[in-house]
Amino acid sequence: MGPRHFRRLGFSVCFLVCVMGWAMAENSFSISAPAFAPGRPMPARYAHALQNISPELRIENIPPKTRSLALIVDDPDAPVGLWTHWLVWNLPPDTTSLPEGGLPPQAVEGKNSNGHVRYDGPAPPAGTGTHRYFFHLYALDAVLSLTAGGNRAALLAAMKGHVIGQAQTFGTYRYGQALPEE
Repeated sequence: MGPRHFRRLGFSVCFLVCVMGWAMAENSFSISAPAFAPGRPMPARYAHALQNISPELRIENIPPKTRSLALIVDDPDAPVGLWTHWLVWNLPPDTTSLPEGGLPPQAVEGKNSNGHVRYDGPAPPAGTGTHRYFFHLYALDAVLSLTAGGNRAALLAAMKGHVIGQAQTFGTYRYGQALPEE
C-alpha cells in the first residue's frame, strides 16, 4: 500500500467517524428552552423579581428503559456557592415538554435553596456579574419514592444508581437585566 492508499483510507475513516458522530448527536438525549438559546440571556419574565415562572422546556430522545425523569435547576455562580432554584422528579418517561410555568400532575417538587417547594427564578445579587442557570435533566430507571419537599441532597441520594442518561442546557442572567419581551 502506497501513501495515496493511506490518504484515501484516512479520509474514509475520518468521513465515517464524522458521519457516525453526527448520527449519534442527532439521537442524543437533550433538553432545550425555546425562549433562549444555550448560553444566552434568559428573558426577564423568568426572574424571581418579575413573573417568577419557569420557562417552557423541550425534551428529545429520552433513553429507552427510562421510567421517570428528574430536573435540577441551579446557579453555580452564586456568591454562597451552588444555589438550587428548582427540583422536580417523577416526571413521566414520555414527557416531551414542560409548559411555561407548569408541570404534569405526576411530577413532584422539592425544596429549593430559598426554602420554597417551587421554581424560583434567577435573582443574582448586585455586583456579581452574569450568572449561569443550568437545567440538568436526568433519565432514571426507577420512579423515586422521595416525598414532596425533599431537598437536593435527598434527591441526589434517591437518584444514585438509577441515572441512565443526562442532558443539560443553560441560560444566563445578571442583576438588573431587563430584556425586551417578544
